[in-house]
Amino acid sequence: MVRYVYDFTEGGRDMADLLGGKGSNLAEMTRLGLPVPPGFTVTTEACRAFLETGSEPEGLWEEVSAHLAGLEASAGRSLGQPDDPLLLSVRSGAKFSMPGMMETILDIGLNDDSVLGLAKVSGNERFAWDSYRRLVQMFGSTVMGVDSSRFERSLALLKDLRGVQDDVHLTASDLAELVETYKNLIHLETGDHFPQSPAEQLRRAILAVFESWNGERARLYRRREHIADDLGTAVNVQRMVFGNLGADSGSGVAFTRDPATGRSGLYGDYLPDAQGEDVVAGIRNTVPLAELKRLDARSYDGLRTHMRTLERHYRDLCDIEFTIERGTLWMLQTRVGKRTAEAAFVLAAELADEGLITPDEALARVSGEGLARLMFPRFDASATDTALAHGVPASPGAAVGTVVFDSAQAVRRAAAGEKVVLVRQETTPDDLPGMIAAQAVLTSRGGKTSHAAVVARGMGKVCVCGAEELTVDTEARRFTAADGTVVEEGTVVSVDGSAGAVYAGSVPLVDSAVIRYLEDGRGGGGSQGVDVVDAVARALARADTVRRLEVRANADTPEDAVRARRFGAQGIGLCRTEHMFLGDRRKLVEQMILAGTDAERDRALADLLPLQRRDFVGILEAMDGLPVTIRLLDPPLHEFLPDHTELAVRIATAQARGEEPDAHDVALLGAVNRMHEENPMLGLRGVRLGLVVPGLIAMQVRAIGEAVTERLSAGGAPQAEIMVPLVGDVRELRLVRAEVQRVLAEISRAAGVVLDCPVGTMIELPRAALTAGRIAEEAEFFSFGTNDLTQTTWGFSRDDVEAEFFSAYLDKGVFSTSPFEALDREGVGRLVNIAVAEGRATRPDLKIGVCGEHGGDPDSVHFFHTAGLDYVSCSPFRVPVARLEAGRAALEETEGSDSR
Repeated sequence: MVRYVYDFTEGGRDMADLLGGKGSNLAEMTRLGLPVPPGFTVTTEACRAFLETGSEPEGLWEEVSAHLAGLEASAGRSLGQPDDPLLLSVRSGAKFSMPGMMETILDIGLNDDSVLGLAKVSGNERFAWDSYRRLVQMFGSTVMGVDSSRFERSLALLKDLRGVQDDVHLTASDLAELVETYKNLIHLETGDHFPQSPAEQLRRAILAVFESWNGERARLYRRREHIADDLGTAVNVQRMVFGNLGADSGSGVAFTRDPATGRSGLYGDYLPDAQGEDVVAGIRNTVPLAELKRLDARSYDGLRTHMRTLERHYRDLCDIEFTIERGTLWMLQTRVGKRTAEAAFVLAAELADEGLITPDEALARVSGEGLARLMFPRFDASATDTALAHGVPASPGAAVGTVVFDSAQAVRRAAAGEKVVLVRQETTPDDLPGMIAAQAVLTSRGGKTSHAAVVARGMGKVCVCGAEELTVDTEARRFTAADGTVVEEGTVVSVDGSAGAVYAGSVPLVDSAVIRYLEDGRGGGGSQGVDVVDAVARALARADTVRRLEVRANADTPEDAVRARRFGAQGIGLCRTEHMFLGDRRKLVEQMILAGTDAERDRALADLLPLQRRDFVGILEAMDGLPVTIRLLDPPLHEFLPDHTELAVRIATAQARGEEPDAHDVALLGAVNRMHEENPMLGLRGVRLGLVVPGLIAMQVRAIGEAVTERLSAGGAPQAEIMVPLVGDVRELRLVRAEVQRVLAEISRAAGVVLDCPVGTMIELPRAALTAGRIAEEAEFFSFGTNDLTQTTWGFSRDDVEAEFFSAYLDKGVFSTSPFEALDREGVGRLVNIAVAEGRATRPDLKIGVCGEHGGDPDSVHFFHTAGLDYVSCSPFRVPVARLEAGRAALEETEGSDSR
């Protein structure tokens, strides 16, 4: 028989698949002897069974009842008993942290009778009614489906009537009145009554948490964070402890290190006389955790001891929730804390220095995505005026956008291409769509542990919280700064998540310290602990030591090649020759296209030759001693001609004025019409163009060969490779290779040198992948062009479909991410694997790389490592990202083989 419920004393941190992250960590803290209120976990397996059938799994309630009886026996009181009730919390807990995305119900067990008993036994009537109104509010919205804003409006109205700002100033009679208001609201909205049976409350609460797994905000968060939809959530049922019992009670959230910077120390927020949800929701501004030392030194010292225990046990930054009930400290949750990219690198380096983790573990704990964030520009401090306001630097970075005051507006404007900053008093889980759409989040309430801060850090969004100097009026759609400045919706502001400041207008940007280091080796100059630049340098050095994949760059100019080499590129994997035909040289291409005779075409090609040769000399010099893969002309020739409409308008305008149209325009229009294709990306381009236009291949190969010869004469060590694009059949490559060898042989004889320029091809058509064994007979190397291979495998035109329906596909779960961002492993990846296997079966020493955009995508780099490629190639700015991920991929492979 399947078991669905585990006591906290029965689990451990290695059971997250079954008990969820929260449940497994509660069990682990219990095992460590920390003060954890007793409870039990309903497994993810029970959730999946419920979601599959729509009904409670057989035997579940019997197991829950048995564990509840154990709780009641240990507490010496029963759930909801009238004189001294046992009260419970019901919280979600998926395998992967999803802060605020699913449901929590506190104070299960209170009803019209037990609230009186709680008031008597606690000696605090206000506390009892405050707990009851929280239960009715949470249960009404979470379980019974009443819009939560209806409860918030009732609460706000009561505070206005009593003339108070905060909930804590409402009296016991006020709260008793509010409970009745809430219960009437539930009956009015649902036709049902708030249940007085504690057992019914518990049962319905557990099932409601299950159902919240498929709630809109939970599904949206999973798509954003690439969390699988079929995992389900566990449910944790725990004895309530109360932080809202007066001045000697309270709740807080703590981090063992700063989640924004990674620096050592005690960080967090504390809220006296409050339950934990108040801290996370940000509805009241908290005090720094250090203030707890003055308020309750014994609890503060106990918390520090427990935090050290947890950090050393988990060997990582720990995020901890705690409650103090009348001077007694209780640990309610721990998890490995979300952190910014900067904090991830600094923390990994410091933990390695402290001997808690190895250098390889430090590398495994950072990511290429995080490194990319650190390479983003920052605000120019010298160009900033006085800030409108300062707040808590919750998630670093620099963002500029127009102010919006609700999630729906943020989504609408962002979809129209506008960059926006979402401004709220505090965010709630319902604001998730707007947070995803926004460049930055700014709140007037909350701290580093508020919902806005935690979610923004997890998504890598810029965030400033608790900017108390701002008065945010969401109804009037504006905020007012302390100096009286009024900022209306649509106004541009700049948000500095690193400094915790917001500025009027658009502040100029400068390169990040990490970019400066990569460009010229300058460090960040940090004075406390490990500097982020030092941490990045260490991670990259370790990655370079362990990685098998080489990392090259896509570069078309000497300037790009120089930058790529500084960033650690080990060559150029893609040099696009078509980019050398733009600008003033476009006229020479036009002459070649319009040539009426072989002689005219030869003259145009002869004029292009020295220009191409000079480009190649510069790139080969910048990459001296390293391979440079030069792709022959790829796009259709019509891309080098003027726009059809532009030409037609010019000709028609001249004719309308009675003038003779320009003869060159007429000739160009004729060429454009002649070359028109319904689907040019599948037409006359790539190898087909080289085989159809006489002399084109010879001109480009001659420019390459002569550039190599010139560099050899100058004492260089050029390593040019010639790549033929869009090959679909080995016979195409055989014809081109014969032409390449003929031209190189001519140059060799004339210069008296040996030219060794390997000839290979791009694998960017499904047919090429499926016939790779034959193609390898002629190719000395393969390079996967995954952009085109994705287009031709899926039947997508990237230029058209991303705007047309990709957003719908992402919303409906057809994609978890765009196949142009992360490689489609099932389809395109399978073609890659086939081509690698068959190509090397023919030619065992076949060099294989990738030069599409996927070469710089962290997830795709791991696939290419596993597939056995020799190198990845990407844009210069992605080279450090690829280096890091190539190292992490090698470590994953080692760990996998060790586990086997």
